[in-house]
Parts: sequence; structure tokens; C-alpha cells
Amino acid sequence: MARRLVVIGGNAAGMSAASQARRRRSRDDLEIVVFERGHFTSYSSCGIPYWVGDLVDGPDRLVARTPETFRDEYAMDVRLCHEVVAIDLAHRHVVARHTAGGEPVRERFDDLVYAPGARPVRPDWAGGGPEGVFGVQTLDDAAALMAWLDAGPAPRRAVVVGAGYIGVEMAEALVRRGLAVTIVERGPQPMATVDPDMGSLVREAIRAMGIEVRTGVTVTGLKDSDGRVSAVVTDTGEFPADVVVLGLGVRPDADLARAAGLPVGRTGGVVTDLRMRVADGVWAAGDCVETVHRVSGQPVYVPLGTHANKQGRVAGINIGGGYATFPGVVGTAVTKVCELEVGRTGLLELDATAAGYEFVTAVVRSTSRAGYYPGAAEMTIKLIAERGTGLLLGAQIVGRSEAAKRIDVLATALWNRMTVDEMTALDLGYAPPYAPVWDPVLVAARKAAVAVERADYRS
Repeated sequence: MARRLVVIGGNAAGMSAASQARRRRSRDDLEIVVFERGHFTSYSSCGIPYWVGDLVDGPDRLVARTPETFRDEYAMDVRLCHEVVAIDLAHRHVVARHTAGGEPVRERFDDLVYAPGARPVRPDWAGGGPEGVFGVQTLDDAAALMAWLDAGPAPRRAVVVGAGYIGVEMAEALVRRGLAVTIVERGPQPMATVDPDMGSLVREAIRAMGIEVRTGVTVTGLKDSDGRVSAVVTDTGEFPADVVVLGLGVRPDADLARAAGLPVGRTGGVVTDLRMRVADGVWAAGDCVETVHRVSGQPVYVPLGTHANKQGRVAGINIGGGYATFPGVVGTAVTKVCELEVGRTGLLELDATAAGYEFVTAVVRSTSRAGYYPGAAEMTIKLIAERGTGLLLGAQIVGRSEAAKRIDVLATALWNRMTVDEMTALDLGYAPPYAPVWDPVLVAARKAAVAVERADYRS
């Protein structure tokens, strides 16, 4: 009898795992059943703001592989609109139910991939209230938002709750659609994924787009008119709204795993080993798992499509009889707010302090190209280095025109545990259209190396 692989979740991690397993084992040797609670497989959640902002068509353009492709070319039994509601490890089966109702079905498994992703944070005040309140975690969420925006009467005012990556990207998308937008954020700054001094640069750019930014504000409820949202109520007053978008982040969708007795870590994510194995014949990958930060050595939760695809690939290789490991993350991420680019990798100052490091910082302002070349734009780079050793601990970039992708150089240096002094000798490419003679990365490394020297001298 062929072995049976059951996959919970048909997006990046789950389908990467299933595809890799199929490449290594034939349809006669391995049956694959995939349960996906939505209407799509293998799609880019990160592309949703660009669909909403009319920069790309959707949703088809955001789908990498359709369910039909997986069924026809990969011989997978893909069941859309099916949510797994129980895992029975003792009897090696799952229980699933169609989202429209009906009798539950049981499917046995020899191997199980747990990859349901993440659940958006949705406060009590956002549940069961007026129409016009949307999360943007899935393509189904985005389709519902687009239908609301395109239906009459056309919304004129939007409130985005939360100023993280998705919040600021959705704010820009709604501005592009002609709405007046207000961002409300409970914390002291937008984009808490960078240090406050860098976050202040993001705030200035958001305001320059005409978006009102209100920080230190806690949402307490909603007001409605004829069943449609009309205002967001906060501890500092009310903000009129015809549509509300939630950008409050996500949490690991680990409830089903926890109920089955699988280990869940302090971040709330499922705990795996290096091969993405949770238990005998049980694997997990993607936005539902926690991983290890390679700089701090601590467990972290970093839900990104890049990690999900890599983790799913690792799980699938191992299921298929190969060998692969996932070595952890350094927390690299980039985003764009209008023309402003933001990148970060490694530890923030707060993270470095929590991990027990003593450190120095260096902040430099430079240009993306030679100053005389058309289009040269300013960027700010911040490096955090360990006192004494000069080991790079983290980096952030805020700027325009080719700023954010320079974070990849810094992420590579971080991954390979380089010191800022070693980084000053990096052989980076130079031509006036692409960089000054002294690339901003090199200037920042040199300033950080000096800061390390001075800290040692003072001690």
C-alpha cells in the first residue's frame, strides 16, 4: 500500500512540502491529500496591498500554482474550502469539515504536514460588529475588501488600525485608491520593527503622503450607521471611517496542534527540530512554527513567506527520503512606503539588550549613487555592533531609490558572523549609477568600527 501524506494548509509551506515530497516519490509510492480552508493555493499574501492599490491585477496574478496544477501535474488530492478540525495522533488520522457545512470526513496519514499558517490578531471590538471591517491575511480576505471598495456607496474615509508592515502598506494602497486615510497605532511610533530613531523617519514619510498618523492611541470600539461602520472609537476620540483595515499582526495558528498534544513554544509557535519534524511522522512549517534567531540564539516567531517556503521545502525533502535542515533566521525584512524604502536585519537595540549584549551604534547618512549622478537619493543606515568584539548584531536602513536591498549585504555579513571591522574591506560593486565610491554600507561599517574602538579605549 502506498504511504499517505496529509497536508494541513495549501499555501507556501504546505505546498512546498507536498511538491518536494512528490518530486522524490512517485504517485504509486505516495498519496498526497491537501486540505485548504480557502479558495486558493500557493499565493502571495505579500502582494495583497499591491492588488488593493491597483498596481497589479488580482487575484490570479498573485497565485503561483493553482489547485488544478497540483491535481493534474503533481497528482495531489487538493480539497479547497476544507478545514481540519482535529488531529488524532494515536489512530493516525485527521478530521476535516467543509467550510459550508456537511458531514466531517476522516483521512488517515502516515506522514502529516502541519502548515495552517497564522491567524490575524482580531480584537473583541472587531468581531460581530458593523460591516466594513477587514483583515488582509488571505486572498479571500482581500477579495472581500475589494468587493466592499468597489460597491456603492464608494468609501471615502479609511482607518487602518496598526502601523506595522501590513498597516503602512495598506494605508498607501488606500491612498492610491483616493481615500482619506488615518493610521492609529497603540505604540509610540509606526514600524516598531526598527528602532525609534529610524521609525521617526518612517513617520515623516507617511505624513508626507497625506496620511494622518496617530500613535499612542488605543482602539476601544466601532460606531455604525445602518449596519455599516461609520467611525473608530479610541481612548483619545473618534475617527470617521467608511472602511476599517486591521493591521495588528498575526499569531501562529497552533491551536489544533496544541489540542493534539504537539509541542508549542513560548512564542506560541509549534516547536520543530532542525529537519522541521515535530514528532514521529509529523512535520510543521511556515507561519505556525517558531524558529531560532541565529544572533541571539533565542526562539523567535518571524512569519514571512521566505521562511515558509524554505521550511516547507526542508520538510518535503525529509518526507521524500532525503536530508535537509533549516538553520534559523536573522530577521531580515524590507518594505516600501510610497518612495521610502525600509530594511532591517538582526537585532534591534531592545533585542540586543534583552539578549545580554553590550553594544555600540553607528548612524550614517549617505546617497544611493554618486552625488553627481541623476537620481541620487539619501539613505540612513544604522548598525549595532557588540562592544569589544565588534561583531555585527543588527542593521537598519531607511531611504529612497535602491536603499532597502542593501540590507541583503548586511544580512549576509550578519549570517556569517562578520565584525564591522572586517566589513570595511568588503569588495562591493561600484559605478556612479549604482553607488558612491564609498558605498553607504562601507561608510557605516567604518563608523561602527571606530565606535567599537572608542568604547574599548574608554573602558
